[in-house]
Amino acid sequence: MLYFDYTGISSGKYVTGEIQALNQEEAAFKLKNDKIIITKLIKSKKKVVGEKKVETSFDFGSKTKVPAKEVMIFTKQFATMMKAGLPVLNILIMLEEQITQKNLKRIVGEVKKDLESGIILSKSFEKHPAVFDNIYVNLTKAGEASGKLDIFLERIVIGLEKREKIKSKIKSALFYPATLFTVAIAVTIFMLINVVPVFVKMYQGMGAKLPAPTVVIIGISNFIRSPFGGGLLLVSVIAGIFIFRHLIKTNYEVKKKWHRFVFNMPIFGNLIQKSIFARIALVLGNLNQAGVNLIESIDIAKSITTNTLVIEGLDNIKKGVFSGESLTKLFNREKVFPQTFAQLISVGEQTGSLDDMFGSIARYYEEEFDVAVSNLSSLIEPIMIVFMGLTIGGLMVAMYAPIFNVGALIK
Repeated sequence: MLYFDYTGISSGKYVTGEIQALNQEEAAFKLKNDKIIITKLIKSKKKVVGEKKVETSFDFGSKTKVPAKEVMIFTKQFATMMKAGLPVLNILIMLEEQITQKNLKRIVGEVKKDLESGIILSKSFEKHPAVFDNIYVNLTKAGEASGKLDIFLERIVIGLEKREKIKSKIKSALFYPATLFTVAIAVTIFMLINVVPVFVKMYQGMGAKLPAPTVVIIGISNFIRSPFGGGLLLVSVIAGIFIFRHLIKTNYEVKKKWHRFVFNMPIFGNLIQKSIFARIALVLGNLNQAGVNLIESIDIAKSITTNTLVIEGLDNIKKGVFSGESLTKLFNREKVFPQTFAQLISVGEQTGSLDDMFGSIARYYEEEFDVAVSNLSSLIEPIMIVFMGLTIGGLMVAMYAPIFNVGALIK
């Protein structure tokens, strides 16, 4: 017997709990009999042996990591073969032979065995949530129900490609400033350790009073070069990073404040917002078109981001949808979503083409994201040059200042 953690809606209220069952299908059946609308159902890390609960440390099916690019290639090949009219089982046999990625090869083999034993494809994918997420599983399920699995697999491919494109663009946009920042810090540390001591020896014989900036720089240099000081600084930085990461993981309020800071960060915050809105709209459009009910679609859309502000906003919208309010009103109420998002949804509700409008919203924010990336590339270069100039140039001016003062006294 297994335990399953669930969240759902019962009598108009949100409920959470744990249920014991032989498998996920039985757990879902029990909850439906209890008149609970399931929004989330996952296997707990607890396993039942007789009447005792035993903590299990490993869950190979759910913790297996496969690169997103490999999943995308697998899905693209799957969709192409499906379109050619090949049976699903034959496709999996061929793909299993072609795949070189170790974990994905094993998972495809397990999915193939499930199909041979009579389990449907979507249920087989559902056993591997670390590789096939909620969006993937639900679109596969919709493809099976409609008899258009090839079309829905193509939609999954489009979604995966757009997600990878956004990730790639964010990485490329951040790479240049991160490199310049790292170089600036490395050069500064090098100068403090190797260059400043040369100036210190030169000034010791001068007997003149050193300017305040020079004294500060020398003090920092002495601190970093001392075994205790340098080690303490390194340990403090590492400890600070670990403590901060721990607080973000364990303290909800700290996590929320950090996400608010990231969301409202100059330049980069705008980039992150647009990428999240584009993906949410794309997911909602695909799931809506696939026939997934709106409450479940919104719940699944939450999985595309870890930002607590967006997740809270979507949770509030889901509650409003359940009580019968319009999407336009709900998105307008949540300040995390811009007015444009709500206005475009309003058009979709009025025309009765909400699926198409979600697609338009996704395209709109993808274009906005591309523009933001282009602007970032042209804006970040002068900012980083100024930063490097102030950091390294300021250090050099502070160290040469006593020499300028001596020159002035001689005159």
